[in-house]
Amino acid sequence: MPKKERKRLQVVISEEQDALLTRTAYELSSPERLISKSEVVRLAIEKIARELGDGEQMSEYRALLEETEPEEE
Repeated sequence: MPKKERKRLQVVISEEQDALLTRTAYELSSPERLISKSEVVRLAIEKIARELGDGEQMSEYRALLEETEPEEE
């Protein structure tokens, strides 16, 4: 069975954001299953998309985006 093709996305994050990802992955992990930072990102994307689709917390997300400065690409 061929592997499912996945898209790769590379983003620049701050040390603080990396620490948050690491801590979240650690808290979601259990002795039976370790959760990766990539899994945390995928989970967050799905959660945000669902909430925006339901019209929830739109202003909160916009406020968070305004607080962060865009990174130079």
